[in-house]
This record gives sequence, C-alpha cells and structure tokens, in this order.
Amino acid sequence: MTTLLEAVRRHADAHADPLGFAPTPIPGLFAVRATTPSGLLHDVYRPLVCLLVQGGKQVTMGTRAFTFSAGDSLLVTADVPTVSQITRASLAAPYYSLVLELDLALIAELAAEMKPALVSDTAPVRVDTTDGEVADAALRLMRLLDRPQALPVLQAQLRREMHYWLLAGRHGPAIRQLGWPDGHARRIARAVAVLREAYAETVPVERLAAAAGMSPSSFHHHFKAITSLSPLQFQKQLRLIEAKRLMLSEGLNAVHVAFSVGYESVPQFTREYARLFGLPPVRDTRVARESARAA
Repeated sequence: MTTLLEAVRRHADAHADPLGFAPTPIPGLFAVRATTPSGLLHDVYRPLVCLLVQGGKQVTMGTRAFTFSAGDSLLVTADVPTVSQITRASLAAPYYSLVLELDLALIAELAAEMKPALVSDTAPVRVDTTDGEVADAALRLMRLLDRPQALPVLQAQLRREMHYWLLAGRHGPAIRQLGWPDGHARRIARAVAVLREAYAETVPVERLAAAAGMSPSSFHHHFKAITSLSPLQFQKQLRLIEAKRLMLSEGLNAVHVAFSVGYESVPQFTREYARLFGLPPVRDTRVARESARAA
C-alpha cells in the first residue's frame, strides 16, 4: 500500500520546478522538494496546512520559532510574513512536504454544519503532530492524481473531507475563525487581498479599512494583531519578496525591478532589500544562483 511519503515523493520528483515546487491539478494543493538545506526564505503565507513527510524545517513568525519534522504539520490561519529554512535535506533523503491552501468558503460551509467550538488560542501559526485522519485524506487526494478520469469527479469531495478533518482535529477552533464572515480574521484577509493585488501602488489606509469594514484606528489595531506588521510594513514585504522573485525567476535587473514593484528611489529599494534579505539585490541574486547551481 502506497504511503503518503511515497505518493508525495513520486509526484514531487516528477514535477518539481527548479525552486522545488510541484503543483497538482487539485486547487491549492502542491508538493515541495529540496535536496539540500536552504538559506532563509522570506514569504507572506496565505492560510494553509503543510504536512511534512520527510526532512526538517524551521519557520519563524515575529519572535516565535517553530521547528518541525516528518509526521508534523504546520498550520497557518492568517496572511502572515514568515522566515523559513529547510534544515534537513540531502540527495539521499530529500525534504518532502505537501501543502494545501485553506479554502475559506469551504471552511465557512463546513463550520455551519458542525457543532460550535470555543476558540482558546488565536495564534496564527502553530505546529503539531499530523492527525491520522488528515494524513489519510491527503493520501487519497494524492492517489487521485494517478486516476485522471476520476479527478474531476472526486477531487471536490476529497478536498472537502480533508478540510472537515482539519476542522474536527485539535486545531479546528483556530481554523474555524476563518469561516466567520464578520470575524476579524476574515475582515483583515479582505484588506490583505487588496494589498496583494495593489502592492505596487500607494494604497490609502482608508481604502484598506473600508475593505475590512472597520474604522482606520480599529483596522490598524487588528491588522497588526493578526499579521504582526503595520499595513505599510506588510506592503513593503510584499514588494521586496516579489522583487526577489522577479530577479531570480525572470532575470530582471535591480533598477527595473525597483520601479516595477512600486519604489520611486533605487537607493531606498537597495537599502530596504538588504535590510530584509541580508544582502543588496545584485549580490543576493548572484549568491542565490551560485547556490542553486551548486545544489
């Protein structure tokens, strides 16, 4: 009988791109593969669950660090900036994980059908042992990839089942907040969607507060409580992360990228890039490409 590790390995080995990401035809589901430990990786996660099936990883949000390994899951219940690092990976034993982006509409639908649950911990990032039912549902989703005729018929119900077991498990109360249309998590998520779409523009805080259905002062408070950053800091990270992606994946130069992500000053872009990533853009890109060639 195929295990989840074997199913993820087979798909990731066959489909991973140069950065190690292996998308699937199932919405929001992808595998990750790495054959060497990574440097520090900056990202702004969407709500997701990451099932680690081989290797090790560390994720830091604000001042909190989470270390997890095979058999553990990382759960993210808000759009939050993180710094992650694959800590255990090799050619003989690569890092493998399976990631499912959480479907907020599906969560709201399921939560309405389930018994109410008290929310005792609102932390947006947490790590714990993967529930057996979640792992089983994930395996059946991966097996479905080998049955292309069944995929369009069965994928929706298997995604629904996996979301159900996540809601029914130890982290269900925290996930359930994502299903509350008027909850702070969903309101801030609407503002974050505006920032993701218009990250290169100047976005007035009044526009973000209106998207969240809050007053500007209330919006500032709840935005920082959930994401750990102010809206301006959050947008800055989105710009810099996109700038790095453009230089690495599309080969664009730093000057062109600075203006394309919304900076009006190249020196300011260079300073803020170096502050976030530890090196100025040109050197950072060169080091990343040399590391990729060596790997």
